[in-house]
Amino acid sequence: MKFQLRPILSEIKDLYQKPISPDRFKEYIAKLKGSSKSDLQLPISGFNPMAKEHILQKIEELENLNAEKIMRETIAKINQETETESDTIIDVVLNLADDKHGAWTNFYATDFDSKFKLNALVNRNFCTPFFWTSESYDEKLIQNRTRAYINRTRYWLQNPKPKTLADHFNQEVFVFKNATNQENKYTNSQFKTIESYYLKNKASEAHDVIFNFLYGDAASESLGYKKYGIKESSGLDYAKFVAMKK
Repeated sequence: MKFQLRPILSEIKDLYQKPISPDRFKEYIAKLKGSSKSDLQLPISGFNPMAKEHILQKIEELENLNAEKIMRETIAKINQETETESDTIIDVVLNLADDKHGAWTNFYATDFDSKFKLNALVNRNFCTPFFWTSESYDEKLIQNRTRAYINRTRYWLQNPKPKTLADHFNQEVFVFKNATNQENKYTNSQFKTIESYYLKNKASEAHDVIFNFLYGDAASESLGYKKYGIKESSGLDYAKFVAMKK
């Protein structure tokens, strides 16, 4: 398989420069669905079509960093590292989610979906690295984020979609194991509680159990989910720690 960048920033910037209106929303839907009434033609669902002016500032920050050029260079390296005989081409499309002022965007729920609900994207040969309006961007973040989401797509192409807590955890271990520029800032003592939680619940398919493991009590509470006592290091941190130990 090969990954290739599908540039989007210039096109989406033009959309956001238009007044917030039903017409802008309709244009967004037209881009999303193309000539189809129901299918996904351009994977831009992470963008809020009615986002306010601050979204333009964040797009310009990405443009000033040459974010899509960095992504293209990162993709080229990954293609060299993972070359296979498959002729499949997967389009990589940056998505910018508005977790700062977007009323309909809960960071944790959106982040979960962007990492673990990939079936529709993978089936259509799409990969969508997510960035956030609350973030400060730099070259390293762009490189790491691009690589992480491509690794998730690679994992989905090689494994059944995750169902259990263990499935979700193993996906993220794979992602971090194939990452670069990662610093090991963790110690065994940080993960005693989360390790015990994992061993007890790894066969569970309950969404609130899996979500709490990955994001912790504060995130679960923000969505009205049950809390299970994960107050500090999350399952995502634990996955990174385990990946670095292997």
